[in-house]
Amino acid sequence: EEDHCPDECGVFGIHGHDEAPHITSLGFYALQHRGQESCGIVASNGREHTALRAMGLVADTFAAKTLSRLKGRHAIGHVRYSTAGESLLRIAQPICANTAGGPVPIAHNGNLVNAVAIRKELEGRGAIFGSTSDSEAILHLLARSREHSIEDRFIDAVSRVKGAFSILLLTDDALIGARDPSGFRPLSLGRLDGAWVLASETCALDLIGAKFERDIEPGEVVVIRRGRLRSLRPMARAASERFCIFEFIYFARPDSNIMNQNVYAFRKELGRRLAREYP
Repeated sequence: EEDHCPDECGVFGIHGHDEAPHITSLGFYALQHRGQESCGIVASNGREHTALRAMGLVADTFAAKTLSRLKGRHAIGHVRYSTAGESLLRIAQPICANTAGGPVPIAHNGNLVNAVAIRKELEGRGAIFGSTSDSEAILHLLARSREHSIEDRFIDAVSRVKGAFSILLLTDDALIGARDPSGFRPLSLGRLDGAWVLASETCALDLIGAKFERDIEPGEVVVIRRGRLRSLRPMARAASERFCIFEFIYFARPDSNIMNQNVYAFRKELGRRLAREYP
């Protein structure tokens, strides 16, 4: 792989809102700066999933007429800039797969450092991968898990991967979110008219008028079902956090708040510190 500093992806999810697909499109419109390569939405009405994915920008893709094809009160969305895998529509996210527990779409922000090793292991056991995306490894692990509930299968899968991840998973009746134990990538929790919202940055919550509740903690998994949120801690939190400083320097939007700090104010303070140290 080329040695470069890649941009990042953005994820957005909402559970329990009558306008879930529309709200999701607005949410990742606010996150467009995190990825301009492709975008996608998957919605659930409690019985089935509908999906739309396209290359290009959100504003050029998801018009009102297009969004009317998506039905349901739950949805997840993703804007992508390829940091692992090819730049093709077939690997635009959310990535969907049919499992024994039903259809499972996921949206992933981050990079998995052991994705190649997991891929080789699974291919040796007969798995067939449809893309070069490291996110697909999570779906294969979930599908092969012997746990019974979908959240336990998901936890089993993310417990095996290493690296940076903020992941959203959508089932027929639940929205599940997870953040890696080191907390490399941000993930925020909010509320909108009784609905729960998960987003990469708080600027997405601001655009839709949602109230910021808190950041998802490193190693935390949240399961939102029937309007209730359950917090799980299945992954041991790393001894020291490894939050990516480039979120504050470059990736995040200036009006977002990350780790209880405003990004713009943080950047201004960096300038002050630099001026004091190197006048």
